[in-house]
Amino acid sequence: MSNMQRIVLAGGSGQVGSILARHFHTQGCEVVVLSRQPYSAPWQVAAWDAVTLGPWREMLEGTDVLINLTGRSVNCRYTEKNKRLIKESRVQSTRILGEAIAQMAKPPRLWMNASTATIYRHSFDRAMDEDTGEIGGHEREKDAPSTWRFSIDVATRWEQAFFSAATPKTRKIALRSAMTMSPSRGGIFDELLRIVRFGLGGAAASGKQFISWIHDADFIRAIDFLIAHEEYMGPFNLAAPNPLPNRDFMKALRQAWGISIGLPATQWMLKAGAVFLGTETELILKSRRVVPGRLLDSGFSFQFPEWPAAAKDLVARWREAQP
Repeated sequence: MSNMQRIVLAGGSGQVGSILARHFHTQGCEVVVLSRQPYSAPWQVAAWDAVTLGPWREMLEGTDVLINLTGRSVNCRYTEKNKRLIKESRVQSTRILGEAIAQMAKPPRLWMNASTATIYRHSFDRAMDEDTGEIGGHEREKDAPSTWRFSIDVATRWEQAFFSAATPKTRKIALRSAMTMSPSRGGIFDELLRIVRFGLGGAAASGKQFISWIHDADFIRAIDFLIAHEEYMGPFNLAAPNPLPNRDFMKALRQAWGISIGLPATQWMLKAGAVFLGTETELILKSRRVVPGRLLDSGFSFQFPEWPAAAKDLVARWREAQP
């Protein structure tokens, strides 16, 4: 990717946004983060409410790349209030960005909008790519938790708001991201490693449910790749090509840390723990077997296609970051 591009990250104050902001800033790009809670950073941070048009709109004029990552964290209990905030934060921010772009004389050349690998159905039997993957599908699964149906609804409405925006001069890509693994504090990898460090890193429930993931280096490389290749648009799965069952995933993480044994967690233990921790078991129990079909077909090469090597790298970087 050429330097001195202007990159706007809407909702870029979270873990993934911070990863991208640091990367683009290091590459010499002009970086602007739109945040509901402005903060001090080496790049420019501008205020927006993610709901209404405002002075932030000027930041988008003539921008090379807009990446919208706005959305309330799903790591919470799915109360009616939280479900409303999860959905509205994603859909409303996407709609208002579409409105802003539609009014511009020089709109962004590329708009990437966050989506999620959770848009595909719960799957053990086969991998889900962009061309053959089944969106949703829980209507066939009578015993599927209502939280799973809610997540599918959020994902589909999110993408609908994105692709229905009238932005004929702007290339659009939906980023159907799996869990981005980074050694940053407070992220999903940090939480998983904490479980392992406390000796609780065994299989969750049956351990057969698949985990889709992507190493942060490959996430960044995929974003750069999609920016550089102007012929690509539409949905892209950002996930490593080798998802694996929870049992194997946790075993590799334990081995990377240097522990051979981890206590397993039954389904009732997970449900009780989720209530205690203020989250939902969907994040652990839904089988996400998602593969990056379009990236692989386009010739993109993963630096970390296999979880054991990725886990070793992440553990080493996590240890290096310790004070």
